[in-house]
Amino acid sequence: MSFSQANTLSSIPSATGAIARLACARLREFGKDAGAILAQVGARPEQAYDDSVRLEVPKQIRILDLIAEELGDELLGFHLGRHFELREIGLVYYVIASSERLADAIRNAERYSRIMNEGVRLHFRQDDRTAAIALEYIDVHRHSDRHQIEFWLVTVMRICRQVTDSRLAPRQLRVRHNREATPTEFKTFFGADVEFGAGADEIVFPAAVASLPVVGHDNYMNNLLRRYADEALARQRPQHGRVRSAVEDVLPLLLPHGKGRLSDVARQLGMSTRTLSRKLSAEGVTFPEILGQLRSVLAQRYLSERELPISEIAWLLGYLEVSSFTNAFKRWTGDTPRQSRSSPA
Repeated sequence: MSFSQANTLSSIPSATGAIARLACARLREFGKDAGAILAQVGARPEQAYDDSVRLEVPKQIRILDLIAEELGDELLGFHLGRHFELREIGLVYYVIASSERLADAIRNAERYSRIMNEGVRLHFRQDDRTAAIALEYIDVHRHSDRHQIEFWLVTVMRICRQVTDSRLAPRQLRVRHNREATPTEFKTFFGADVEFGAGADEIVFPAAVASLPVVGHDNYMNNLLRRYADEALARQRPQHGRVRSAVEDVLPLLLPHGKGRLSDVARQLGMSTRTLSRKLSAEGVTFPEILGQLRSVLAQRYLSERELPISEIAWLLGYLEVSSFTNAFKRWTGDTPRQSRSSPA
């Protein structure tokens, strides 16, 4: 990846934070406080408790991992997706539920899923034999996640069943991450074996499923809701403040030269360190948060470029020693850079 490509890095993908809030609520049910976990990932309390505040996707993934560990629940994402009220999804759910046929519903989900989570994109494809719903991670390291993707797969399956009022079962369910065996709860819920360690995250149905009518379809309401959803998409992109975006633009150019400090960035942007800190604080973020998150995103992009040596990636990210990069990457994802590069994407 060239510096110019890195310099066009958009904001770190964010989500509504709904999954993290569900996990925090589950923690409270067991009499435990999520404060320490939120602090450990650099999240402010309001990011996991306030419905109006978005949360960076890498933070949400890490919160789910830590809460799963705290609760001893290896299937936390599955359990969260299994039991929440689908209408809590909000506007996107109602667009889906007012569509005419299941294929229309999934195409609407494909278009508007970014409102809920910018790091996960839903794709729908159909041919003469199958109709498949695939999930793709954008600017988020897929190998670092297990609970979020399982939440999504369960939720998509529940939506398909609910809007068609039928007990749909997939022909095939494929998941990128590994499990030693398909948990019994998965088999019972999905009605099929799960292929773990697969090359994609997708639910595959027989082609005829795409033509199933949506029981609550309402063309007038669907057209109205889609206009609202289009407006929400248009408003969403400038989600981060201008100062944060400016910092994210210049850091990839400064890091390889060992100039990733607050003072270096402030100088590049033509302001004092105090002014930069104050402006970032007004946007609800700190410089160390931006630096850590940006390094994580860039590391995952650079590692996808197989010809880039890990030592060079460490240099691009401003680390003097490969060991420092390795320790940081393991803190972000749970894996070393070499383990990440050797694992399925």
